[in-house]
Amino acid sequence: MPVRPALAATAAAGAALFLLAVPALPASAEAYETVTVDPVGRIAADGTVTLSGTYRCTGGSGPVFVSSSVSGSSPSVRHGIGGTRAVCDGVDHRWENTGKPTSDVLEPGAAHVEATLMELSLQGGLPLPRFHAAEQRDITLTKG
Repeated sequence: MPVRPALAATAAAGAALFLLAVPALPASAEAYETVTVDPVGRIAADGTVTLSGTYRCTGGSGPVFVSSSVSGSSPSVRHGIGGTRAVCDGVDHRWENTGKPTSDVLEPGAAHVEATLMELSLQGGLPLPRFHAAEQRDITLTKG
């Protein structure tokens, strides 16, 4: 049975040499793509909601947007709140989306927000979504 330890040692040495000879691979682009949601959003007297945060993306073949949605006391009802065109240059940017839900169910207080960094990518002539990053966060909606 001395052959097995010799094979294992040879394989381990070969793997170590391989790792030393091959340059480290960069982390995937997705690791550099992020979207965040600020802990406080605003709701105006007329019901208009403003949400904000940051994003970073590293490129795309089609237009990229930061979209956001919010839910209040009824988590099963989500309201889309605008969309911002993203600049995918690998640098952190701010985003801010404003929109007025079709119903007046949102009030100041606790809310849940989802922000998505999404690209419209043409595939077979159809624009299909390609998601770069997403975040969900509980926030506070304040008057303003």
